[in-house]
Amino acid sequence: MDQSVILKLENTGYKAIPVICGPTASGKTSLSIRVAQKLHGEICCCDSMQIYRGLSIGTAKPTEEEKRAVPHHLIDLVDPSTPFNVASYLDTAYDKIEELLSRRVLPVFCGGTGQYVQALQKGFEFDGAPIDREREEALRKEFEKDGIDGIYSRLIALDPDCREKIHPNNTKRVIHTLALLETVSATTKDIREASTKNGPRYPFVLFAIDWPRDELYRRIDLRVDIMLKEGILDEAKWLLDQNLPSDCTAMQAIGYKELFPYLKGEGSLDDCVALLKQHSRNYAKRQLTWFRHMDDIHWISSDELQDYDLSLYISSAI
Repeated sequence: MDQSVILKLENTGYKAIPVICGPTASGKTSLSIRVAQKLHGEICCCDSMQIYRGLSIGTAKPTEEEKRAVPHHLIDLVDPSTPFNVASYLDTAYDKIEELLSRRVLPVFCGGTGQYVQALQKGFEFDGAPIDREREEALRKEFEKDGIDGIYSRLIALDPDCREKIHPNNTKRVIHTLALLETVSATTKDIREASTKNGPRYPFVLFAIDWPRDELYRRIDLRVDIMLKEGILDEAKWLLDQNLPSDCTAMQAIGYKELFPYLKGEGSLDDCVALLKQHSRNYAKRQLTWFRHMDDIHWISSDELQDYDLSLYISSAI
């Protein structure tokens, strides 16, 4: 790691950048605000859906009051129609880190997208993983004709680890990953190891919030109820009216796709809301699985959340 990075961080009074992660509805935003206020930092979003403009309620973006309390960055970066991937996120995140450190401000990352968190922690580089775009397009046409089942089965046959990391409903990622693995004749683990040989660009320390499963699910169901009161149906209708391709990342966002049948007159609101709650709970379970398989995460139990002092870790991380 470049010594200049260490010096820039030390000018903030700390030796590492905190990343607050964990499952949806676990309280990441409130903790990150409290941490940023205490450490004189600013918050950087680490959520693959909060980067889209127009999608605020369903992605649980910070409120205007929360943004007044602490500046937030890496939110509302692109329109839902704009392609945006992990490499795009890293480029943007690194630029923001440099800008904050130049002002002697500590970046405090917050979000539940495991791919983004892991990419920061490991220092992923994507130049070494070429992909055959013609192969990817052929798989996309196969999906449009025959569905995703056959493609997903071939992906799992090539790399069984993908079963835990990639849901078959995430058709865009399934297609992209299979095309990549067939291009380089390697597993995702092989690609990750090759892409992280230079290590992370900055020192990060990860913290994840852990709730008893029943209580987390209760919080998720309550969040969905609140989103309905705040107008998520209007956001879902706005997204539907954009006439985006069905495999567009924004169209696959949990919180919106479950409401589309109701907006199209194809299902009842009660059934769609029940499905939304179920999918949100399933997503939280996948997030927990992802983060529990990552290295070097400090887990914060819900019982100690209010009094937890993570500054002790980032002050002595190096």
